[in-house]
Amino acid sequence: MATTIDNGVNVQALLDAREVLAGAPEAAQFTWRASSKWQNGVYSTTTIQKYFGLGEEQSHKTETVFNADHPEVFAAEDRGITPIEYILVALASCLTAGVAAVAQNRGIQLRSVESTVEGNHDIRGILGDTDVRNGYNDINVTFNIDADASEEEIEALVAQSQKRSAVFDALTNPTEVTVSVA
Repeated sequence: MATTIDNGVNVQALLDAREVLAGAPEAAQFTWRASSKWQNGVYSTTTIQKYFGLGEEQSHKTETVFNADHPEVFAAEDRGITPIEYILVALASCLTAGVAAVAQNRGIQLRSVESTVEGNHDIRGILGDTDVRNGYNDINVTFNIDADASEEEIEALVAQSQKRSAVFDALTNPTEVTVSVA
């Protein structure tokens, strides 16, 4: 009797979407949006709900609000994680979800997937030292995966997740960013 693999990922829906979008590339053009509002000090709230995709305006089921602040060691009130920590959240969640999707597609049952993401950051740059970069010096991701798979198969899951990760791509390839005042 064959064992059914269920990692909670509807791979068929993803494959069907890929096929449909191959014939309608304009529908594959998405615009994700975030709206941030300064509250006080270095504290801000960012709201995400609406986006554009499949040729029309879309909306998440619920509005999500993210708080960003700085820790008390930066003379702030620590009402949320720092903006640069959100990059770690995005990378960890994208790569981890990717492992689940790839495993489902390859017929590998997962029992657990955990990722630890650490970014090394010299904050002298954001404090005005022009000889020090403002962003991360490097980011390290470590996975701990328990699955019905060999070590080589698990390494291949992670490699494919990395290859398909939008966040990994945005961090490791130049992305044009335009800043303007309305």
